[in-house]
Amino acid sequence: MKTAIIILVIILIAFTFIQLYFMNAQRDIERYPYVVKEKYKQFEIRNYETTLFTSVKLSTKGYKNSSSKGFSILAGYIFGNNERNEKISMTSPVSMSLEDSMTMMFMVPKKFNKNNLPKPNQSGIEFKEEPSKTMAAIRFSGWANDAKIEKYKQQLISALDAEGIKYVNRFYYFGYNAPYELFNRKNEILVELQ
Repeated sequence: MKTAIIILVIILIAFTFIQLYFMNAQRDIERYPYVVKEKYKQFEIRNYETTLFTSVKLSTKGYKNSSSKGFSILAGYIFGNNERNEKISMTSPVSMSLEDSMTMMFMVPKKFNKNNLPKPNQSGIEFKEEPSKTMAAIRFSGWANDAKIEKYKQQLISALDAEGIKYVNRFYYFGYNAPYELFNRKNEILVELQ
């Protein structure tokens, strides 16, 4: 019994150190740049810069059906599945358009442009420049799923309607954490404003 408790304590300590390491590593990841324009009780309005993304359009609908497939395709590309077998740094957040056919996007690190990015080995990957835009964002914690995404999308719509803020029907999910991070998880639903 004593040995089992000691092993359990060692596992718990190792697990805690690993999670702290991953949380600390998040600070060094390049992020999609924005400036907060205005804060409200439930959401904030942000101005995003023109930014280049790698993207893959998925034929499936919904977060559950699309997230792992899209992530695996794009992660394969940045981990070296490209013409130069070149590794590209991970960025944050991972973005998904919330449409009938979802598009997953990874931001391209600033040191790259369309001309110096390695060509993908997979034909479905495209480079897409997102223009500067103003978006409203609502945040939630924990693990994302289709029900939570829909719940916070509706909360964002209600909050914007209550403030009389006009938006277009282009919603996104942003996920900021690696799948193996268990604590301090950050997710957002965003919509482009008119």
